[in-house]
Amino acid sequence: MSLKSLKILLTGGGGYLGSVLTRQLLEIGCSVSVLDNFMYGQNSLMDCCSFENFEVVRGDCRNEALMASLLKDKDVVIPLAALVGAPLCAKDPSGAKTTNLDAIQLLNKLISPSQWILFPVTNSGYGVGQGDKVCTEDSPLRPISLYGETKVDAEKIVLERENSITFRLATVFGVSPRMRLDLLVNDFVSRAFHDRAVVLFEAHFKRNYIHIRDVAKVFQHGMQNFSSMKGQAYNVGLEEANFSKFELCEVIKKILPQFVYFEAPIGEDPDKRDYIVSNKKILNSGYKPDWTLEDGIRELIKSYAILRRNQFSNI
Repeated sequence: MSLKSLKILLTGGGGYLGSVLTRQLLEIGCSVSVLDNFMYGQNSLMDCCSFENFEVVRGDCRNEALMASLLKDKDVVIPLAALVGAPLCAKDPSGAKTTNLDAIQLLNKLISPSQWILFPVTNSGYGVGQGDKVCTEDSPLRPISLYGETKVDAEKIVLERENSITFRLATVFGVSPRMRLDLLVNDFVSRAFHDRAVVLFEAHFKRNYIHIRDVAKVFQHGMQNFSSMKGQAYNVGLEEANFSKFELCEVIKKILPQFVYFEAPIGEDPDKRDYIVSNKKILNSGYKPDWTLEDGIRELIKSYAILRRNQFSNI
Protein backbone atom coordinates (compact mmCIF):
# COMPACT_ATOMS: atom_id res chain seq x y z
CA MET A 1 0.00 0.00 0.00
CA SER A 2 1.31 3.44 -0.95
CA LEU A 3 1.66 5.84 1.96
CA LYS A 4 0.06 8.53 -0.21
CA SER A 5 -3.19 6.56 -0.28
CA LEU A 6 -3.45 6.25 3.51
CA LYS A 7 -6.09 8.03 5.56
CA ILE A 8 -4.66 8.61 9.03
CA LEU A 9 -6.20 9.69 12.33
CA LEU A 10 -3.85 11.31 14.85
CA THR A 11 -5.23 11.91 18.30
CA GLY A 12 -3.17 14.54 20.10
CA GLY A 13 -1.87 15.72 16.75
CA GLY A 14 -1.31 19.25 18.04
CA GLY A 15 1.24 18.17 20.66
CA TYR A 16 5.03 18.07 20.75
CA LEU A 17 5.33 15.00 18.52
CA GLY A 18 2.05 15.39 16.64
CA SER A 19 2.91 18.87 15.38
CA VAL A 20 6.01 17.47 13.66
CA LEU A 21 4.45 14.21 12.48
CA THR A 22 1.31 15.81 11.05
CA ARG A 23 3.35 18.07 8.76
CA GLN A 24 5.60 15.21 7.64
CA LEU A 25 2.63 12.99 6.75
CA LEU A 26 0.89 15.76 4.85
CA GLU A 27 4.05 16.51 2.89
CA ILE A 28 4.28 12.91 1.63
CA GLY A 29 0.64 13.02 0.52
CA CYS A 30 -1.26 11.26 3.30
CA SER A 31 -4.73 12.42 4.28
CA VAL A 32 -4.49 13.40 7.94
CA SER A 33 -7.24 14.04 10.45
CA VAL A 34 -6.16 15.46 13.80
CA LEU A 35 -8.21 15.26 16.98
CA ASP A 36 -6.88 17.46 19.78
CA ASN A 37 -8.30 19.41 22.70
CA PHE A 38 -5.54 22.06 22.36
CA MET A 39 -5.27 22.19 26.13
CA TYR A 40 -2.16 24.35 26.01
CA GLY A 41 -3.66 26.96 23.68
CA GLN A 42 -1.06 26.10 21.05
CA ASN A 43 -1.28 27.18 17.40
CA SER A 44 1.27 24.63 16.23
CA LEU A 45 -0.80 23.30 13.31
CA MET A 46 -1.56 26.64 11.65
CA ASP A 47 0.87 25.98 8.79
CA CYS A 48 -0.92 22.68 8.06
CA CYS A 49 -4.23 24.38 7.26
CA SER A 50 -3.13 25.11 3.69
CA PHE A 51 -3.14 21.37 2.86
CA GLU A 52 -6.36 20.16 1.23
CA ASN A 53 -5.82 16.69 2.72
CA PHE A 54 -5.78 18.03 6.31
CA GLU A 55 -8.73 17.95 8.72
CA VAL A 56 -8.66 19.20 12.29
CA VAL A 57 -11.26 18.55 14.98
CA ARG A 58 -11.26 20.11 18.44
CA GLY A 59 -12.40 17.43 20.84
CA ASP A 60 -11.53 14.67 23.29
CA CYS A 61 -10.26 11.18 22.50
CA ARG A 62 -12.40 9.87 25.38
CA ASN A 63 -15.62 10.88 23.55
CA GLU A 64 -16.98 7.59 22.18
CA ALA A 65 -19.38 9.05 19.60
CA LEU A 66 -16.74 11.42 18.27
CA MET A 67 -14.09 8.69 18.03
CA ALA A 68 -16.51 6.34 16.27
CA SER A 69 -17.30 8.95 13.63
CA LEU A 70 -13.64 9.80 13.02
CA LEU A 71 -12.59 6.15 12.71
CA LYS A 72 -15.11 5.26 10.01
CA ASP A 73 -12.96 5.78 6.91
CA LYS A 74 -9.42 5.63 8.35
CA ASP A 75 -6.72 3.15 7.43
CA VAL A 76 -4.32 4.00 10.25
CA VAL A 77 -4.70 5.36 13.78
CA ILE A 78 -1.77 6.94 15.64
CA PRO A 79 -2.99 7.62 19.20
CA LEU A 80 -0.68 10.34 20.49
CA ALA A 81 -3.16 11.94 22.90
CA ALA A 82 -1.81 11.48 26.41
CA LEU A 83 -0.78 13.18 29.59
CA VAL A 84 2.94 12.85 29.00
CA GLY A 85 5.58 12.70 31.70
CA ALA A 86 5.70 11.63 35.32
CA PRO A 87 5.18 15.12 36.83
CA LEU A 88 2.02 15.87 34.83
CA CYS A 89 0.53 12.43 35.54
CA ALA A 90 1.27 12.79 39.25
CA LYS A 91 -0.47 16.17 39.19
CA ASP A 92 -3.61 14.76 37.51
CA PRO A 93 -3.79 10.99 38.16
CA SER A 94 -7.43 10.72 37.11
CA GLY A 95 -6.74 12.45 33.80
CA ALA A 96 -3.67 10.28 33.29
CA LYS A 97 -5.66 7.07 33.65
CA THR A 98 -8.62 8.13 31.53
CA THR A 99 -6.50 9.63 28.74
CA ASN A 100 -3.49 7.30 28.68
CA LEU A 101 -5.30 4.02 29.36
CA ASP A 102 -9.09 4.25 29.20
CA ALA A 103 -9.01 6.05 25.85
CA ILE A 104 -6.88 3.23 24.42
CA GLN A 105 -9.38 0.68 25.72
CA LEU A 106 -12.11 2.68 23.97
CA LEU A 107 -10.12 2.79 20.73
CA ASN A 108 -9.57 -0.96 20.91
CA LYS A 109 -13.32 -1.43 21.30
CA LEU A 110 -14.24 0.80 18.34
CA ILE A 111 -11.55 0.01 15.78
CA SER A 112 -12.02 -2.68 13.14
CA PRO A 113 -9.57 -5.61 12.88
CA SER A 114 -8.32 -4.39 9.49
CA GLN A 115 -7.33 -0.91 10.69
CA TRP A 116 -3.74 -0.35 11.77
CA ILE A 117 -2.58 1.11 15.08
CA LEU A 118 0.91 2.56 15.50
CA PHE A 119 1.23 3.48 19.16
CA PRO A 120 3.99 5.41 20.93
CA VAL A 121 4.78 4.32 24.45
CA THR A 122 7.90 4.94 26.51
CA ASN A 123 11.02 3.05 27.41
CA SER A 124 10.54 4.42 30.93
CA GLY A 125 8.56 1.20 31.39
CA TYR A 126 11.92 -0.45 32.07
CA GLY A 127 12.07 1.54 35.31
CA VAL A 128 15.38 0.92 37.01
CA GLY A 129 17.76 -1.25 35.02
CA GLN A 130 20.12 -3.89 36.31
CA GLY A 131 23.50 -2.17 36.30
CA ASP A 132 25.17 -2.50 32.92
CA LYS A 133 22.61 -5.03 31.66
CA VAL A 134 21.00 -3.73 28.47
CA CYS A 135 17.21 -3.50 28.20
CA THR A 136 15.77 -5.16 25.11
CA GLU A 137 12.16 -5.58 24.09
CA ASP A 138 12.17 -8.88 26.04
CA SER A 139 13.32 -7.27 29.29
CA PRO A 140 10.81 -7.13 32.16
CA LEU A 141 8.68 -3.99 32.35
CA ARG A 142 8.81 -2.44 35.82
CA PRO A 143 7.50 1.13 35.58
CA ILE A 144 8.10 3.33 38.61
CA SER A 145 5.67 6.17 37.82
CA LEU A 146 1.97 6.44 37.05
CA TYR A 147 2.90 7.65 33.57
CA GLY A 148 4.97 4.52 32.96
CA GLU A 149 2.27 2.27 34.41
CA THR A 150 -0.50 3.66 32.20
CA LYS A 151 1.65 3.37 29.09
CA VAL A 152 2.74 -0.20 29.86
CA ASP A 153 -0.88 -1.25 30.45
CA ALA A 154 -2.04 0.51 27.28
CA GLU A 155 0.68 -1.19 25.24
CA LYS A 156 -0.57 -4.60 26.37
CA ILE A 157 -4.04 -3.75 25.11
CA VAL A 158 -2.76 -2.57 21.72
CA LEU A 159 -0.52 -5.60 21.17
CA GLU A 160 -3.39 -7.99 21.91
CA ARG A 161 -4.75 -7.19 18.46
CA GLU A 162 -2.91 -8.34 15.32
CA ASN A 163 -2.63 -5.13 13.28
CA SER A 164 -0.59 -3.04 15.70
CA ILE A 165 2.97 -1.84 16.32
CA THR A 166 4.23 -0.12 19.45
CA PHE A 167 7.28 2.10 19.71
CA ARG A 168 8.99 2.38 23.08
CA LEU A 169 10.45 5.84 22.75
CA ALA A 170 13.65 7.04 24.37
CA THR A 171 13.71 10.49 25.97
CA VAL A 172 12.86 12.78 23.06
CA PHE A 173 14.69 16.02 22.28
CA GLY A 174 14.64 18.68 19.58
CA VAL A 175 12.59 21.57 18.27
CA SER A 176 8.86 21.31 17.58
CA PRO A 177 6.19 23.91 16.73
CA ARG A 178 4.62 22.89 20.07
CA MET A 179 7.83 23.14 22.04
CA ARG A 180 8.53 21.45 25.37
CA LEU A 181 11.27 22.73 27.66
CA ASP A 182 10.69 20.17 30.41
CA LEU A 183 12.31 17.27 28.54
CA LEU A 184 15.81 16.52 29.81
CA VAL A 185 17.97 17.48 26.82
CA ASN A 186 15.78 20.46 25.95
CA ASP A 187 15.90 21.60 29.57
CA PHE A 188 19.67 21.21 30.00
CA VAL A 189 20.44 23.00 26.74
CA SER A 190 18.09 25.82 27.74
CA ARG A 191 19.90 26.17 31.06
CA ALA A 192 23.28 26.03 29.36
CA PHE A 193 22.24 28.71 26.86
CA HIS A 194 20.40 31.10 29.19
CA ASP A 195 21.98 30.46 32.60
CA ARG A 196 25.28 28.82 31.59
CA ALA A 197 24.98 26.49 34.59
CA VAL A 198 23.06 23.51 35.96
CA VAL A 199 23.11 21.63 39.26
CA LEU A 200 22.77 17.87 38.86
CA PHE A 201 21.08 15.47 41.25
CA GLU A 202 22.08 11.80 41.04
CA ALA A 203 24.08 12.55 37.91
CA HIS A 204 24.90 8.90 37.25
CA PHE A 205 21.32 8.01 36.22
CA LYS A 206 21.33 6.93 32.57
CA ARG A 207 18.78 7.40 29.82
CA ASN A 208 18.56 6.84 26.09
CA TYR A 209 17.71 9.70 23.70
CA ILE A 210 16.11 10.27 20.27
CA HIS A 211 15.36 13.35 18.15
CA ILE A 212 11.75 14.37 17.60
CA ARG A 213 12.08 14.15 13.81
CA ASP A 214 13.48 10.65 14.04
CA VAL A 215 10.46 9.69 16.13
CA ALA A 216 8.20 11.04 13.38
CA LYS A 217 10.31 9.11 10.86
CA VAL A 218 9.80 5.80 12.67
CA PHE A 219 6.02 6.03 12.15
CA GLN A 220 6.55 6.32 8.40
CA HIS A 221 8.96 3.39 8.58
CA GLY A 222 6.38 1.34 10.49
CA MET A 223 3.69 2.02 7.91
CA GLN A 224 6.02 1.20 5.02
CA ASN A 225 7.01 -2.11 6.63
CA PHE A 226 3.81 -2.88 8.48
CA SER A 227 3.37 -6.49 7.37
CA SER A 228 6.79 -7.53 8.68
CA MET A 229 6.72 -5.40 11.85
CA LYS A 230 3.14 -5.79 13.10
CA GLY A 231 2.38 -7.43 16.41
CA GLN A 232 5.63 -6.33 18.01
CA ALA A 233 7.17 -3.66 20.24
CA TYR A 234 10.31 -1.75 19.23
CA ASN A 235 12.70 0.37 21.26
CA VAL A 236 13.38 3.63 19.41
CA GLY A 237 16.48 5.56 20.43
CA LEU A 238 20.02 6.42 19.43
CA GLU A 239 22.23 3.38 19.93
CA GLU A 240 25.20 5.64 20.68
CA ALA A 241 23.31 7.81 23.19
CA ASN A 242 22.85 5.87 26.43
CA PHE A 243 24.17 8.73 28.56
CA SER A 244 24.09 9.66 32.21
CA LYS A 245 23.10 13.22 33.05
CA PHE A 246 26.77 14.01 33.67
CA GLU A 247 27.75 12.59 30.27
CA LEU A 248 24.97 14.58 28.62
CA CYS A 249 26.38 17.76 30.13
CA GLU A 250 29.81 16.87 28.77
CA VAL A 251 28.36 16.72 25.25
CA ILE A 252 26.59 20.07 25.71
CA LYS A 253 29.79 21.69 27.01
CA LYS A 254 31.66 20.73 23.82
CA ILE A 255 29.21 22.95 21.92
CA LEU A 256 28.71 25.61 24.63
CA PRO A 257 32.16 25.84 26.29
CA GLN A 258 31.04 28.40 28.91
CA PHE A 259 28.56 25.89 30.35
CA VAL A 260 29.30 24.92 33.98
CA TYR A 261 27.74 21.93 35.76
CA PHE A 262 28.31 20.07 39.00
CA GLU A 263 26.61 17.44 41.13
CA ALA A 264 24.95 18.50 44.37
CA PRO A 265 26.34 16.63 47.40
CA ILE A 266 22.82 16.23 48.78
CA GLY A 267 19.37 15.96 47.24
CA GLU A 268 17.55 13.48 45.04
CA ASP A 269 16.10 13.41 41.57
CA PRO A 270 12.38 12.59 41.86
CA ASP A 271 12.69 10.71 38.54
CA LYS A 272 14.50 7.47 39.45
CA ARG A 273 14.70 5.99 35.95
CA ASP A 274 18.12 4.55 35.26
CA TYR A 275 18.73 2.09 32.41
CA ILE A 276 20.66 1.30 29.23
CA VAL A 277 18.57 0.44 26.17
CA SER A 278 19.29 -1.57 23.04
CA ASN A 279 17.73 -0.32 19.80
CA LYS A 280 19.10 -3.13 17.61
CA LYS A 281 15.69 -4.56 16.80
CA ILE A 282 14.40 -1.42 15.09
CA LEU A 283 17.76 -0.88 13.37
CA ASN A 284 17.65 -4.44 12.04
CA SER A 285 14.25 -3.66 10.49
CA GLY A 286 15.94 -1.07 8.23
CA TYR A 287 15.23 2.07 10.24
CA LYS A 288 18.08 4.55 10.64
CA PRO A 289 17.93 7.80 12.64
CA ASP A 290 19.09 10.98 10.90
CA TRP A 291 19.84 13.21 13.90
CA THR A 292 22.70 12.90 16.38
CA LEU A 293 22.53 14.31 19.88
CA GLU A 294 25.01 17.01 18.83
CA ASP A 295 22.82 17.96 15.85
CA GLY A 296 19.87 18.39 18.17
CA ILE A 297 21.82 20.51 20.65
CA ARG A 298 22.87 22.90 17.87
CA GLU A 299 19.26 23.08 16.67
CA LEU A 300 18.02 23.82 20.20
CA ILE A 301 20.58 26.61 20.63
CA LYS A 302 19.13 28.35 17.58
CA SER A 303 15.61 28.00 18.96
CA TYR A 304 16.58 29.47 22.34
CA ALA A 305 17.59 32.68 20.63
CA ILE A 306 13.85 32.89 19.88
CA LEU A 307 12.23 31.37 22.97
CA ARG A 308 12.39 33.48 26.09
CA ARG A 309 9.38 32.26 28.01
CA ASN A 310 9.21 29.27 30.31
CA GLN A 311 5.62 28.27 29.49
CA PHE A 312 6.59 25.49 27.10
CA SER A 313 6.32 22.36 29.21
CA ASN A 314 3.91 19.65 30.32
CA ILE A 315 4.18 20.53 34.02
